[in-house]
Amino acid sequence: MNLKLKICGMRDPDNIREVIRYAPDYLGFIFYKGSPRYVGDHLEQIRKVSIPESVIKVGVFVNENYGEILKMREKLPFDLVQLHGNETYTLCEKLKKKGLEVIKVFSVGNDFDFDHMAPYIDYVDYFLFDTKGKYYGGNSVAFDWNIVEKYPYQIPFFIGGGIGIDNIRDIKVIKNPYIHAVDANSMLETSPALKDIRKVETFRKQFDQINI
Repeated sequence: MNLKLKICGMRDPDNIREVIRYAPDYLGFIFYKGSPRYVGDHLEQIRKVSIPESVIKVGVFVNENYGEILKMREKLPFDLVQLHGNETYTLCEKLKKKGLEVIKVFSVGNDFDFDHMAPYIDYVDYFLFDTKGKYYGGNSVAFDWNIVEKYPYQIPFFIGGGIGIDNIRDIKVIKNPYIHAVDANSMLETSPALKDIRKVETFRKQFDQINI
């Protein structure tokens, strides 16, 4: 496998510095006010953190308007925008025209219909699958990863939702060649937006072992 690693829900500057030591490919910053990991008033402090160019910054939004996304990008420059709500493909198109790469998220249950993704295929760079549940996000549980074997498109995708130390080795069950990255968040935390560095270290080692 040749998977990339995304660690999402970052906010505390010192914690960001610690996580960077384990070389994630992507760091996610949540701009959704309804999230316990909302970046909020931490933006200025986060901007002062020296994040290597090799780490791609992702701005995560839920049903936000075009203008506000661009406004937030000025406050905390990010390379990729992740749309986690019911955003339209026209918004994806507008953001791409502004030079942003786009991840569109779809929440997966046992009855998920991949046809819902069809309108977006010309306007996104990646899809992300997480677990359908009460909240926007993975709800700290994994979905049945075998479902993505039916994925019919040729756009790379991320897998999120309840991924942690206990199940990262099982990601090998996914044989679809378009799997691009794993998105880890709450299962690596001591509290919302604060990653447990010991867990991050263990997770990174396990991730590297399956990624040979």
